[in-house]
Amino acid sequence: MASSSCFTIQSSFASARTRLVSISKQSLSGFACRSLTKPRNLNLSVIRCCSMGSFNSSQKSDNVQEAAKSDFASISEGEWKKRLTPEQYYITRQKGTERAFTGEYWNTKTPGVYKCICCDTPLFDSSTKFDSGTGWPSYYQPIGNNVKSKLDLSIIFMPRQEVVCAVCNAHLGHVFDDGPRPTGKRYCLNSAALKLEGLERTRE
Repeated sequence: MASSSCFTIQSSFASARTRLVSISKQSLSGFACRSLTKPRNLNLSVIRCCSMGSFNSSQKSDNVQEAAKSDFASISEGEWKKRLTPEQYYITRQKGTERAFTGEYWNTKTPGVYKCICCDTPLFDSSTKFDSGTGWPSYYQPIGNNVKSKLDLSIIFMPRQEVVCAVCNAHLGHVFDDGPRPTGKRYCLNSAALKLEGLERTRE
């Protein structure tokens, strides 16, 4: 009789221990799933937020440039003639070219930023300027997307890539594929299309 009671107690104890272990495993499994799931959702939210912020910033920059384009597109040729010198107008609005070694900036080494003479848009940093030996100021990289190029067929049998200001469409010069590293480009420009803002002034 005593032996039977002892066996019953041991069986009950073993059964209770089995249920306790099972409940503990389920609790730990649920905790692990929750701890893994929540950070994933948080990371996705952070990534989504950062991506939207970057997109909005880029979109805002594009909108500002588009608004500026619209403003300068409304300027008449007569108004451009009033704002510019005859040489500046001839080069920037009529796609002219100044003679080599005669421009103001062909040999300038002053640190600063070269801006568009028509709309004041920053075009090239002086750190990208190099001596090309051509007699025109030359650069290997523009600032951001402030410069664009398009096919120029004005000379028969000599297609070139014209360089213009992305904001006011002023003619600046031409770009060639014989420049230094890292871009391999040579933006060959007219001094009359530019104005240099010295480094000390840009820091103010």
